Amino acid sequence: MKNIIVLGSTGSIGKNTLEVVRNLKDKFRVVGLSSNSRWELLAEQVEEFKPGYVALNDCESVEKLKRRFHNNQLNILTGNNCLKEIVLRNDVDIVVSAVVGAVGLPAAIATIEQGKALALANKESLVMAGHIVMPLAKKDQILPVDSEHSAIFQSLHSGKPSEVKRVIITASGGPFYDYPMEKLSEVTPAQALKHPTWQMGRKITIDSATLMNKALEIIEAKWLFDLRVEQIEVVIHPQSIIHSMVEFCDGSVIAQMGMPDMKVPIQYALTYPERSPLLVRALDLSSIGSLTFKKPDMEKFPALRLGYQAAKEGGTMGATLNAANEVAVQAFLDGQIKFTEIALYVEKVIDNHHFIKNPCLEDILAADAWARQEVKKCLM
Repeated sequence: MKNIIVLGSTGSIGKNTLEVVRNLKDKFRVVGLSSNSRWELLAEQVEEFKPGYVALNDCESVEKLKRRFHNNQLNILTGNNCLKEIVLRNDVDIVVSAVVGAVGLPAAIATIEQGKALALANKESLVMAGHIVMPLAKKDQILPVDSEHSAIFQSLHSGKPSEVKRVIITASGGPFYDYPMEKLSEVTPAQALKHPTWQMGRKITIDSATLMNKALEIIEAKWLFDLRVEQIEVVIHPQSIIHSMVEFCDGSVIAQMGMPDMKVPIQYALTYPERSPLLVRALDLSSIGSLTFKKPDMEKFPALRLGYQAAKEGGTMGATLNAANEVAVQAFLDGQIKFTEIALYVEKVIDNHHFIKNPCLEDILAADAWARQEVKKCLM
């Protein structure tokens, strides 16, 4: 029996993680949960899984949760460091980081330094500080939860690192890949939130529509698998059946396939190196008929170009890219900017930021804070 903490348990990845745990009660016990503000759903999860600790960021929600469990021995952590505090508990074996954004970085570092397994969905931890995070981790201590990086991780087992020629990350293309370029400026948040193949949270769904999600995944793959940027390619694959591929030096290409269901990579991260039965929709290639692939259009979707730029330059570029994008996406969701302006704001900020080649953690957090403020100033 392994004890796990789920950071971001009320989000899409978090809820899927708890569904996996629900089906593997003999293998895992939930000892901690966290949410930003969704206290009612968090309360339901507490009642079912009975963790000893929860972390809740929103102060008003904390008071409501305390009233709900006033006779319960539930420890409620809050404040800016609550995620880091909860992962420092001694009885934790695995931390699932399913929070969105830069907030996941301190908890990721603390988890690794404590020697605990990190099932990582929070790609921002590596986008911002891969050069700090990866040297701290032991082999296979960080297990990818993203479907694409889980696919790469599984495919890499077919050869040695020195035999890898390239990694091919697949992208659905989102809902607008075949949209006329001149109409993209008219896209509404409601339209952008309708992903054709995946059910995800709001922010990551917008990132998928702009292809910024792939941009972040390029940077994540670089650090997670110790790749050169030139070894990483992106291909549009609308069916989302092949989740990524690895080509080896002899021309062999190993692909991980399956119906789009996040429970598969989540469970693999939790049970690795073993596999457990999982009730998911079976892959029926004959009913799918054909799998199609296209080259990405970086003129139409400039976010992907910015991802390659940030991956090549390194330093504070990843933190700046990520922070600017988080604020710009929220501005789009709030109706302040157009869909096509998300990447424009991000590019303006990363081009103007004070670049540091070998940043320490304080430099990274400063770049993150500066980029957020800079986008907000542009919005005024």
